[in-house]
Amino acid sequence: MGELLVVVIVACEIGFWVVLGAGLLARYALRRPKLGAVLLVCTPLVDVVLLAATVFDLRSGGEAKPAHGLAAIYLGVSVAFGHSMLRWADQRFAHRFAGGPPPVKPPKHGAERVRHEWREWFKFVLALAVTGAVVLLLTHVVSTPERTQVLRGTLDVMTLVGAIWLVGWPVYYSVKEAGRKAAGRGE
Repeated sequence: MGELLVVVIVACEIGFWVVLGAGLLARYALRRPKLGAVLLVCTPLVDVVLLAATVFDLRSGGEAKPAHGLAAIYLGVSVAFGHSMLRWADQRFAHRFAGGPPPVKPPKHGAERVRHEWREWFKFVLALAVTGAVVLLLTHVVSTPERTQVLRGTLDVMTLVGAIWLVGWPVYYSVKEAGRKAAGRGE
């Protein structure tokens, strides 16, 4: 079912954006805020569907494949960044359809940029933790280490991405801001 699981992952991603779009459309374009709220609250159900499909596949004798690791990553990222994605889309819909203020843009520089980068990176750490929990769950469900070896590689990839992100953004902007402050004090 590894290939079918990829289809389920893609369907869940599409489903997330469809439910999100329907919720925002109901809230702003149709002016039905309660219906919009109900639809927006339903977005995590997409994650439940993916988790159930992944567990079902492994429980029915399937061997873990990269698609199972991708499902774990999807779930981790969805939990950690889902609220931010909802807020991002909501700001744009409110601005476009309800005369709301322009969407908030991330800060370009300074201490605010540093805080932003660290906050985003810690969301990634949460995504990694949730991915790890899903990998542990899937490993427990299968209870045969040979059948779940590929899942451990998922955490290696996530850790590498996290290390690159850490150095490339939070650390980079922290050092840049510290240098800017030091240069300002020297004048």
